[in-house]
Amino acid sequence: MDAAAIFSETDLKGTITYVNEQFCQVSGYSREELLGANHRILNSGHHPRSYFIEMWRTIAAGEVWKGQVCNRAKDGSLYWVDSTIVPMVDDEGKIYRYASIRFNITEKQHLLERLRAKVGRDELTGLPNRARLTEYFNQIIAEPYKGSSQMAICMLDLDDFKSVNDRYGHAVGDQLITEVAARLKMVTRAGDVVSRIGGDEFVLILNGVSQTSDLQRSLQRVLTTVGSPYVIEDKPIGITASIGVTLYPSDNVSADTLVRHADQAMYQAKQRGGNRVQLFDVLHEQETRASHQTVARVQEALRNGELLLHYQPKVNLRNGHILGFEALLRWHHPELGMIPPGEFLPVVEQSDLIVDIGNWVLDEALSQLAIWQAQGHNWTMAVNIAARHFQRDDFAEVVRTKLQQHETLRPENLDLEILESVAIDNIQHANRNLDACRQMGVKLSLDDFGTGYSSLSYLKRLPAQTIKIDQTFVRGILTDSNDQALVEAIIRLAVAFHRDVIAEGVESWAQARTLMLLGCDLAQGYGIARPMSAEAVPSWAASFNIRNFSQQPRELPFSIA
Repeated sequence: MDAAAIFSETDLKGTITYVNEQFCQVSGYSREELLGANHRILNSGHHPRSYFIEMWRTIAAGEVWKGQVCNRAKDGSLYWVDSTIVPMVDDEGKIYRYASIRFNITEKQHLLERLRAKVGRDELTGLPNRARLTEYFNQIIAEPYKGSSQMAICMLDLDDFKSVNDRYGHAVGDQLITEVAARLKMVTRAGDVVSRIGGDEFVLILNGVSQTSDLQRSLQRVLTTVGSPYVIEDKPIGITASIGVTLYPSDNVSADTLVRHADQAMYQAKQRGGNRVQLFDVLHEQETRASHQTVARVQEALRNGELLLHYQPKVNLRNGHILGFEALLRWHHPELGMIPPGEFLPVVEQSDLIVDIGNWVLDEALSQLAIWQAQGHNWTMAVNIAARHFQRDDFAEVVRTKLQQHETLRPENLDLEILESVAIDNIQHANRNLDACRQMGVKLSLDDFGTGYSSLSYLKRLPAQTIKIDQTFVRGILTDSNDQALVEAIIRLAVAFHRDVIAEGVESWAQARTLMLLGCDLAQGYGIARPMSAEAVPSWAASFNIRNFSQQPRELPFSIA
């Protein structure tokens, strides 16, 4: 016998009684796993049930059956065999077993599939396949799209199709796919294209779309048609579909990207519960792409040393004492010059890059603080911590490591500023990190206080030593009685809970004097000093005199109660 032959024997019920070594090698099962098992163990689900009914009818009648069979190996992979099954008879002419000889033709089958793909037709449904669809797209996109109407590229995917295969088998699943393809052809127009690109995924190309409302109605008809009940092999089957749509040339991208955009919209339709149509948001995609580009450029800026820190002083308004500085991020773009953080940080804060930047800022700020300390200044250094950075489980340990790398620094000279809303969003996690930092001796401040929850219970539970009054309230303290009342309330809260309080955004002595009358002596803002480079700090500190600031007019627009 040919060494490549796959040989087996079964009893009349299909129970395997003998296999050769080649059978084991091709199927992936051991001889012990196969002997005594039914031959259905190899069923791939590729063939309809009628295929095997005809095979058994032939061999039960004592005739030889020949055909090609797709089997499923133990690891789930498919393989094809050219099979001949011979009924074995005893001396009385009765069939007592079946002998089968097979030859592995998987490579041949794959070659045929590749040839069919080149022809451009899906083997199961006869619809244009992915290769043919790409050719069609490329032909359209090669020339400017004419007319005012658009072309709709629709990705249709059956909802929970896997459960059909799991419950009824792959043969029924294949018949369902075939029926869906027929219905799609029936419900679309002659000039439209219906393509199957694999599995239970179809692409529809609808031409001449002038109104989105008309498109929605057309696709709703598609969903209704596909979602109507099926009966396959006497089994009632219900299925729905989700459709994602993008419009060309509004979405003016490559053929592959058009399909990907339709696929993204389809996934959103599934997330919303399925059995619906979702239109791709081109504007959102453009914004997302721009965000990715910004993050990539800022990452490059971090690598190239384009990021730097400026420092804004914090002072005691009453005695003019310099408390320390807040480290503020800047981007010195080689072509655009100095870029303020508001133009790039909001996007970066949505990515993990903000963690790398946050760690870099900590290093830079602590290094600068060490330099000032060596010069005899006992200043504090405030560093803003982004939400994504602060919420990491290893945040406190990172702070500890940074302080150990600057062993000459006193931990209490580091002040971590956390947005009030960030601390409260996950207060248990926040408290763990805040407690760990406080135990090291690090100071903690709640930034932009008053813009978030500002609850008494939250303030009681958060172990922050300092409350920062948001500059929006400070800005209106002279002209808006509500802002003045809010500032006064925050100051009283701070006193009641034994917290320090500092106002940010102080621009005039009138604001400063009002704050002092209300009980807040600590402040920062442009009226005191703008953020400056590290090199500029020593000369500014040497020349700073609170009296120069206090020479501004003292008149207030209303009295302080």
